[in-house]
Order: sequence, then structure tokens, then C-alpha cells
Amino acid sequence: MSEHMQQKKLLSDERRYQYLISGINDYAIYMLDPQGHVSSWNAGANRFKGYVAQEILGEHFSRFYTAEDRASGLPAHALKTALEQGKFESEGWRVRKDGTRFWAHVIIDPIYNEEGALLGFAKITRDVTERKQAEDKLRESEQRFRLLVQGVTDYAIYMLSPEGIVTNWNSGAERIKGYTYDEIVGSHFSRFYTAEDLAAGVPQRALSTAAAVGRFEAEGCRVRKDGTRFWAHVIIDAIHDDEGKLVGFAKITRDLTEKKRTAEALEAANAALYQAQKMESIGQLTGGIAHDFNNLLSVLSSGLEVLALQRGGQGGDSRTVDSMRRAVDRGARLTQQLLAFARQQPLQAETRSLNRIITSFEPVLRRAGNADIEFEVDLERKAHSATIDSARFESALLNLVVNARDAMPDGGRIVIATRNVTLGHHEAGSLPAGDYVRVSVSDTGTGMPPEVVARAFEPFFTTKEVGKGTGLGLSQVYGFIKQSNGDVVIESRPGEGCTIAIYLPAVVSEAQEDRRAHVERVLIVEDEPDLMDVAASLFTSMGYDVLTASSGREAMDMLEHRDVDILFTDVVMPNGMDGLQLATYTRAHYPDTKIMLASGYPLPALKQRHGQDLNDFAFVNKPYRLADLARTLRSAM
Repeated sequence: MSEHMQQKKLLSDERRYQYLISGINDYAIYMLDPQGHVSSWNAGANRFKGYVAQEILGEHFSRFYTAEDRASGLPAHALKTALEQGKFESEGWRVRKDGTRFWAHVIIDPIYNEEGALLGFAKITRDVTERKQAEDKLRESEQRFRLLVQGVTDYAIYMLSPEGIVTNWNSGAERIKGYTYDEIVGSHFSRFYTAEDLAAGVPQRALSTAAAVGRFEAEGCRVRKDGTRFWAHVIIDAIHDDEGKLVGFAKITRDLTEKKRTAEALEAANAALYQAQKMESIGQLTGGIAHDFNNLLSVLSSGLEVLALQRGGQGGDSRTVDSMRRAVDRGARLTQQLLAFARQQPLQAETRSLNRIITSFEPVLRRAGNADIEFEVDLERKAHSATIDSARFESALLNLVVNARDAMPDGGRIVIATRNVTLGHHEAGSLPAGDYVRVSVSDTGTGMPPEVVARAFEPFFTTKEVGKGTGLGLSQVYGFIKQSNGDVVIESRPGEGCTIAIYLPAVVSEAQEDRRAHVERVLIVEDEPDLMDVAASLFTSMGYDVLTASSGREAMDMLEHRDVDILFTDVVMPNGMDGLQLATYTRAHYPDTKIMLASGYPLPALKQRHGQDLNDFAFVNKPYRLADLARTLRSAM
């Protein structure tokens, strides 16, 4: 081919490239000289940037940049990078002729001739504003979603892998479960479950259900980082990709502990209200029947008296009248029990120390048991007083001890205890919030199922064999305590024994105590029974409440469970602990207790044997008289 023809073909190829570039509308393709001035311009550049060729040729390309980018030197940096690295590529805001902005993808390539001289730069720009807007919207949506999830503190929201591994963690999960992001991500979610649920396979079953049906929902106990438990509502949703492949699970957990407690408290309150209303209704019915029955018994009793007078008490008629009179007496006792349940019995209430009532009545309570039953009295030393009819309180305690005994036919243990308690509203039965004295009788017997506990206070309800009980014992206790502004609570399960707790409003102020609450108590420690009886009689005649012990060890046990104002002990005693050792122990542990020592040995002889410590205590020689005790008591006080 001739040279002329080659030149003609070359020009023809260049023109075709010019036509190609000029006709492209989707890209701005133009040339820059080595200094960055525009030297060519195509249709795409015209469309994107708004300039026609005559307006822009010879202008510096930096006019397409924003004021911020020009100030930072970005145009010069772009050309420098293209020269140094052979290419510059980036995205950023560019400015059209009308001042509006668009997001551009830019490539700048340096152009050299055959000799390697720089001719300028080829610049290709594409308007990708729509793509950026879509990406920005997606990014903004994802950010809003992350902020939403992270901002939720009432719900634990996190993802699991298909195997159950935690892959992310929100602030609600951290607050509810106690683990930070770094502590938990990568761990299996089964660590939140209780040991019982793990053994039962609950975590695996939850994931299997969610994978199979798309969703799992349940409530149950979960475990926090610190080991405490909470009641959780859990939803697990299976997550699939566009092809339907399982990619993991979304898990939402809410702490419902307080809600569950509130619901349980409401249920308990409703049950207590129903029980109180039922007992009130039964009480009104019982009281009305007892009142009418008493009237009938009065008629019968009076008639029998008249009949006895008319008959003169002769023959078989007299025996018949006597048996009828005994039947009337039994009926009267029955009506008194019914009136006690109906809270209509006359009471002689006074402020008393419950500890002192129990201590005085303890011998009777012990005799109510049998040889196979261990009996223990555990009294709080500073138990408050209460306003109570002491005789009926003793009867109530005896009823409870007899019931406890009957629940242990093969023997066991009965514990009578007192405690000061502060209750919240309806924390014990229907009582308002406040300070109370709790008197409990516990046994290790057969216990009661819930359905028996619910009816235990109803009159004539009994689980004993026919002829072994009237079913009025507990109902009488219940009515008496309710009439005394207290309440009775049964805590029992089959095979786990039973505790019946009496709650009485505490009399905390000393100004409300009566004189009996201030009667001083003396503990007499003497190993000779006859001497103990004499000493007890002398102290009783002086108005003291008397306790006795036959050894130092027995005395220490009594001091632990009783309020003792005066310790009166023999110095010489058997079984390892003498009176001086007991006195020293008492002074160290109960400094408010006054101490008196007694001995048949003269004081000088005792000092030689025991040292000068005897001078620290009041001392009386045996045999002593009432005047000797009174004089020594004055020195001890």
C-alpha cells in the first residue's frame, strides 16, 4: 500500500475514533493539556456538566471541582498522582455549569507520544449520582437499623449462626444478660440456659423448631453472667437468603421477671382475698348458728334444772338428767369453739411478753408431746410484746402442738420459735405492712398437700380418722388470732413437715407495756433438787419469774433462749462447769444480767480455792433465808 493510502487510512481511523468518542453520552471523555486545560470535549461531557465545547475548551479542569476540593488542592493532586502512578481513580462531588452537584467516578490517564513526551491527560468521568444515592440510602437504612437495635435496652436482640453461635450483640442483651460484646460473641447461646434445660436439650430443640417451622417462641428461666436467674420471653426466627438457604437466626429475649412476680403476687392476692371472703362467710354462718344453738342450749339447761327440782333427784330419772346435763355442757363447749372461729368470743386482751407466756406454759406444752418427740423452744431474746388474751393464746399454742404431735406418729421434732419481723403489704396473709411478732410451731411430720392447706382452717374439716378429732382446733386458732388483729399462715408440703406461723402486731413502745412485761426473771442454778425448790419458792414469794437449771451447761442454753435479769448460782457444781465459770461467762455474754453466787463453803475458803474473782459478784452463804436473799439482791442491783 502506498504512503498516501496509509496516511489516508490513518486519518480515516482517527476520525472514526473522534466520532466514537464524540458520540458517547454516558461518559464524559475529554483531553487535558499537561497543565490541566481542557483541549477536547464530547457529548457525554456536555450532558453531564452542562458546558458546550466553545464554553469550556481552554479552561482549567479544576472548575469542575467543589470549592472545598479546590482549596485542598485535589485537582493538582489528581494530575500529580496520574503522572507518578500512571493512573488516578477516585469518586467525589463535581459541579455542573448551573452550580448543581453530581457524584462522579473519575479516571485520569497520562498520554505520551512516540518519543515519551507528555502530551496531556485523558479524563473519563461518569455520573454515578443515582448509584451513590441508592448506596447512601442503603447505608443510612443499615445505620438506622443498627442504631435502632443498639438503642433498644428492654430487649436482647442478637443474631445466631445456623449452629447457634452468637454473631452480634446489642445493648439490651448486655443489660439483661450481663455480658459485653467481646465476652459473648463467638460463644454458643446455650450458655444462657439453666442446667436443667441443658440436660433436657431445650436449646437444641428451640433451634430445630425455628429451622423447621420458621419460628420458636417460649418462656422460661435463663441465667445471667453473674449466675442469677430471670424469667425470659424468647422468640427465635429463622433467617434465609434469596436462595432459601438458612443463614442463621434472629433472637429476641425480654426479661419478664418483674411482670411474672407482679402476676404471681396478684394471683396470690386474689387467692388470699377469695380465702378471706370464704372464711368470713363461713364465720358469719357459724357465728349465727352458734348463737342460735346457745339459745337452745340455754332453754334445755334451764329446763333440766327445773325438772331436777321437780323430780327431787330420785331414781333413774336423776341419772338421765345428769347425762342430759353433760350433753348440754359439751354442746356449750362446742358453741364456744364455733364462736372462737367466728371471732365473736369475749377476749381479755392485755399487752404481754409472748416469750414469758410461752416460757410459763412450756411444761404443759412439753407434756402434750410424747417420749418419741424432741421438743425445742427457740425464743428471740428481744421479742416484742403483743396485745393478746394470754389464756386463749396458751390454748391456741396447745392446739398447734397437739396437731404437730399427731402428724408424727413415729416420733420427730417440734420447735416453738419467736421472731421479730417487719412485713410488707399482704406479705403474710392479709396483714398490712408493719412490725409483727411471729410465733411458729414447726414439726417434721407428714406435712399437708396444697388442697388440705387451703381448707385447714375451715370448721369441722379434718384429715384425722373418725372419732380422732372435731376439726375445730385450727379453726379456733384462726378465729382467735384474726380477732386479735393477726393472721395465721401454714407452710407445708407432703413429707416435709409443717410450720404454722402466727403473726401478731408488735407492741414496740415500752410505754405500752403493762406491769407484767416488767416482772424480773431469775435463773436459779442448783444441782440439789430440794435446795432448788426452796430457792424457787423464796424468789417466787418476792414476785420474781423463776427459771431453774441443774448444771452450768443447761443454764447456758437457757441464757441463750431466755431473757434473764438475775443469775443465782451455786459455786460448787458437777459436770465440768462451776458457778464461778458460769458467772464469768454470763458477765461476758450478757452484761445486763445481775449475778449472785451461793455456797455452803465460807467465802474465805472459796477465795483460797478460786481466787479474788469472787469479789466481783454478790455472794450469799447457805443456808440462806428470805432476808439474806433480799439483802444480797439489793447489793447486786
